[in-house]
Amino acid sequence: MPVVFWVALGGAIGSAARYGVNVWSGRMFGTEFPWQTLIVNTLGCFVMGVLAEMMALKLNAGQETRAFLTTGILGGFTTFSAFSLDVAYLVERKQVMAAGGYAIASVAIPLLAVFAGINLVRTLYA
Repeated sequence: MPVVFWVALGGAIGSAARYGVNVWSGRMFGTEFPWQTLIVNTLGCFVMGVLAEMMALKLNAGQETRAFLTTGILGGFTTFSAFSLDVAYLVERKQVMAAGGYAIASVAIPLLAVFAGINLVRTLYA
C-alpha cells in the first residue's frame, strides 16, 4: 500500500486519540487552563523521542512503519512532537543557534499568524 495510506490511517488514529485525551483531561482538570494541549504536546513529544530513538537504534522499521507512527499517529495527535524532534536533532548536530532560532520562530511566527487570521476575519466581518 502507498505510504500516504499509512499516514492517513495513522492520522485518523492520532486525531481520535487527541480527542480522547482532550475529553478526559477536560473532565479531570477542567477547561480554565489549556491542560488538554499541554498534556497532548508533552505526551506526544515523549513518545516521539522514544519512537525516533528506538527506530534509529533497535527497530528495523521501514518507511511505511515510520510514516504511520510519526507523521501519521503522532502528527494527528500533535504536530508539536515533530517540531520538538527537529529542535533536538539540531541541538545534537551542535547547531544550537539554528535550534534556538527555529524554536523562537516556530512559536512566534505561528502566534503572529493566528492573530493575523483573527484580525483579518474581524476586519472583514466587523
